Amino acid sequence: MDAGRHAQESRPSFLSQVVSFLLMLAVALAVFFGLRTFVIEPYDIPSGSMETTIMTGDRVFAEKVSYYFRDVEPGDIVTFDSPEVAGQVLIKRCIAVGGQTVDLVDGIVYVDGEPLDEPYTNELPSYPLRTASGEEISYPYTVPEGYIWVMGDNRTNSSDSRYFGAVPEESVTGRGCLVFWPLDHFGMLE
Repeated sequence: MDAGRHAQESRPSFLSQVVSFLLMLAVALAVFFGLRTFVIEPYDIPSGSMETTIMTGDRVFAEKVSYYFRDVEPGDIVTFDSPEVAGQVLIKRCIAVGGQTVDLVDGIVYVDGEPLDEPYTNELPSYPLRTASGEEISYPYTVPEGYIWVMGDNRTNSSDSRYFGAVPEESVTGRGCLVFWPLDHFGMLE
């Protein structure tokens, strides 16, 4: 009889199993949300503004760690809070940072008087756009300190800084680093 009672006492009760499961679930959720908040976040790409670098329907990871140690740099593909639609996140390429001057001349982007080599645009021209209501942008344009100038790689189909102006650096949510879906588009972003 003692052997049966000992086996029964060493088995965890149903309540302790439920509590253990709930604790493991809470830890898993905390890790998931911690990773998503501070390390890496997935995004769906709804438009063609970054084609052919990132295609409509691609799923992209944006990492957040590098911007804890360095500022956004020209050439980075960044995710940022839309200046027009609350809760919407956009993805574009940083062209210039605070203090740099952007000019658009004959379809070519100049930063600080130097033409950019932009193979990712597939030789599409970069012309000024009609600006958003309340925005006035004239070229050459000096990016204010604490802001970045962003443009989509698909220059003829992108509402970007030419439309809504420079973006506050504090609105940047991550650096686009990897297309993970669909698998035939899988690869690092440059």
